[in-house]
Amino acid sequence: MLARLYHSLPVIRELDLNNRRLAQLHEALATGTSVQARHLLEWLKHTDPRYADSKRLLGYAFQACSQNGEDGIIQEIFRRIGVTNRVFYESGVGNGVENNTAFLLSLGWSGFWVDANPRFVTQLEKAGLLKSRLLQHRVAKINRENIVGILTDLGVPKELDLLSLDIDQNTWHVWGALGDSFRPRAVVIEYNGAVPPGIEWKVEYDAERVWDGTHNFGASLKAYEKLGRRLGYSLVGCDPFGANAFFVRNDLVGEHFAAPFTSENHFEPARFHLIHRMGLPNQMLDRMPVP
Repeated sequence: MLARLYHSLPVIRELDLNNRRLAQLHEALATGTSVQARHLLEWLKHTDPRYADSKRLLGYAFQACSQNGEDGIIQEIFRRIGVTNRVFYESGVGNGVENNTAFLLSLGWSGFWVDANPRFVTQLEKAGLLKSRLLQHRVAKINRENIVGILTDLGVPKELDLLSLDIDQNTWHVWGALGDSFRPRAVVIEYNGAVPPGIEWKVEYDAERVWDGTHNFGASLKAYEKLGRRLGYSLVGCDPFGANAFFVRNDLVGEHFAAPFTSENHFEPARFHLIHRMGLPNQMLDRMPVP
């Protein structure tokens, strides 16, 4: 009775109507962004000759649990270089349902998740993975000083298959701090696509600094190219939205990827205005048995 009376008030009806309008507008904008992203990818495939090169990774992008098509590119990298222990490590896993390794977990891989925000733990609880050895986790803020210690304490193998770093501000410094302590076969790194491909640039290091929402973050693709070369890795591609770069350890590159392995050759500009979940709402996928 009181509820019906409450909702009959003109001001409440107007608020409900406005909320419904806002929800419809948000849905329309999201759908429009998703359509734009699809059209962009289709347009690039038909107009950019790089997509015709089978050694490039751009044409293999698809989105299962990732944000920018990383799932497909990662699958293609390991189709070319093979897998060994099927172990991943990712820093910056977000909410636990949309990141670079959630899809691998559903395909039978095991690994390690670390993030400063504990929200991803809720997803692990829902999926029954909190006590599982398949996915170990830690809530921690990664920096240059603690990265090696955290990976060592978690028991991450030195030669895991995949390392993914997406910690916004200090990613360049953290990858550099790993040195020879860990030698993943492939690496996914967030880069700053606002900086042109030929310019070497990175933010000043401060362990307590966090991303302020501007384009003053991380490092340019050229800076990562040079860091990767120093660590023994080759830049083999970027995702179409200019968010992540992909590196493969030099001893595994062979003739599998498009040379030269430079930022000028593989750079994609930031297209963040087109990043949107394509399709149904995201969720952790059921885990398949390892073949």
